[in-house]
Amino acid sequence: MTSIRERMERMGIGKRIRMERIVDRKSGRSVIVPMDHGVTSGPIYGLTDMQRAVDAVAEGGANAVLVHKGIVIAGHRGYGKDIGLIIHLSASTSLGPDPLNKVTVATVEEAIRLGADAVSMHVNVGAENEADMLAELGETAMVCEEWGIPFLAMMYPRGKKVKSEHDVEVVKHVARVGAELGADIIKTNYTGDPDTFKDVISSCPVPVIIAGGPKANTDAEVLKMVEDAIAAGASGVSIGRNVFQHENPTDMTAAISKVVHEGVSAGEAMEMLK
Repeated sequence: MTSIRERMERMGIGKRIRMERIVDRKSGRSVIVPMDHGVTSGPIYGLTDMQRAVDAVAEGGANAVLVHKGIVIAGHRGYGKDIGLIIHLSASTSLGPDPLNKVTVATVEEAIRLGADAVSMHVNVGAENEADMLAELGETAMVCEEWGIPFLAMMYPRGKKVKSEHDVEVVKHVARVGAELGADIIKTNYTGDPDTFKDVISSCPVPVIIAGGPKANTDAEVLKMVEDAIAAGASGVSIGRNVFQHENPTDMTAAISKVVHEGVSAGEAMEMLK
């Protein structure tokens, strides 16, 4: 298992300084709220007013938000409380002929000019254009190393050969692919229980954080997933819809942050939401 702190010890000074902007200093973990859904799905509920969305999670204690470059150009840095910034470099839309086909829509250099603390890229391992996405992943990792900017790879098992996106063997595989090709942090699916997710963590030489997935039925379900993932060794979470579509995004962010950074149980965190 490799923690974010351990990863930072092996980074150059530029990456270390930027990583400190998106990681909690005490816990060494991160709570990231991805808000890149506007490209994939359009202005869905919770993201119609980006200023309000960013302010809400910043107030709740999120370490960073993840957005596309146009949102930053529109005024991210002027949105209330300061918060870490991750700019997403790849995209596809649900209206396209193959939504699994992610293409590069921004560069590392653009992200740096916009003040990014880190960049991210989405790769669907198993998709028909997997080869193109892997090539872009490897190239981006090299550029990030040159510029000293942390690189988060969203690695998902999706394609005709994938029977279950949460199967431990395929999750282990895609996490390892991202690490092998140069990512600093891997975001991937939670396998469903801490015992199998420990296998993912132990076989990946860089820190792993979990994706939040679709909107859950209950808050308790989300918080239990977070608790179990952290217990298994995850270095944090990247949860979008279960935060920004919550009736109170600030409180939900705060509850998740308590579990991630302070080791509070899911049950105790639920009390915060009542």
